[in-house]
Amino acid sequence: MTKITVYGAGSWGTALAVAMGKAGHEVVLLGRNPQEMSLMDERRENLHYLPGVTLPETVQPSVDITELEDTDMLILSVPSHSVRETAQRIRSFLKKETIVVNTAKGLEERSHKRLSEVLTEELPNNSIVVLSGPSHAEEVGKDMPTTVVVASHDTKAAEAVQDVMMTPNFRVYTNPDTIGVELGGAFKNIIALCAGFAEGLGFGDNTKAALMTRGIAEITRLGVAMGGNPLTFAGLSGVGDLIVTCTSQHSRNRRAGVALGQGKPLDQVLQEVGMVVEGIRTTKVAFELSRQYGISMPIVEQAYQVIFEGTDPKVAVSALMMRGKKHEIEEVAQIAMENSAYNTRLQRND
Repeated sequence: MTKITVYGAGSWGTALAVAMGKAGHEVVLLGRNPQEMSLMDERRENLHYLPGVTLPETVQPSVDITELEDTDMLILSVPSHSVRETAQRIRSFLKKETIVVNTAKGLEERSHKRLSEVLTEELPNNSIVVLSGPSHAEEVGKDMPTTVVVASHDTKAAEAVQDVMMTPNFRVYTNPDTIGVELGGAFKNIIALCAGFAEGLGFGDNTKAALMTRGIAEITRLGVAMGGNPLTFAGLSGVGDLIVTCTSQHSRNRRAGVALGQGKPLDQVLQEVGMVVEGIRTTKVAFELSRQYGISMPIVEQAYQVIFEGTDPKVAVSALMMRGKKHEIEEVAQIAMENSAYNTRLQRND
């Protein structure tokens, strides 16, 4: 048995607490609203964020931050824009042996830093592991078979998380490419918004398939420029997460995109979704990063225009379709060359 604290009692934090509790671990689900956590303890259910999923007796809802003092593994499940603030709030309670697992999929808006970089700055004494992959809370909470990936600069920490979190229905892979795993998980939300735009406009499967395929090409280009392994984007945190987020009824990014495609204003859309839509902030960051690195990202650029400049989604789709002619195979060859260059860099570092 391992003592696990899940900080953040939203849908994903609750689902992970349930999965770890069912695996036999002692789990504290830490929230900040005393009334909500008390109700959750009484009803054994997160009525607001994950209704219909029963909390096992091994999961204890709490607002007592001192629970962190003797925890072996902290699963951080807060929105990307809250990661730094949360780390600052909890760092004095953590022992240096505690492994911190970040589950948010985004980047820090002002600094453009990956969240593992933010956590390393704020929690320098702790090993930081990131978790990503195609994993909706609604399905994990109901014990449906799911696979995820964890990555860390500390290989032993990643393997320890794999050992603790692996269950018969929650399979955990490891990947040494922290950069690629984080960026794949963050950037796919932008493409899911665009898939939603297309659905809201009444377009069909052809359009969605095109956006997903060309979207992963854009994500890979920028991810490699930022130091990621191109092959990572063909894995769970890239193609895997992209598929589920672009197609699932549970995807808040897709749902937000549908509403925007139907012409609803952004404020109304966010209110209707009722939870954080990470792709909105990430679109702005990715657009700025594409300019910084000189990377062509036409889908991201049009998403930015729709969300932040008020461009009609139909105009954005037309702009994408009428771009200059390209050879798809040239990009495939470029990715292969980038993978070779990435492997060469790794060998030199060794």
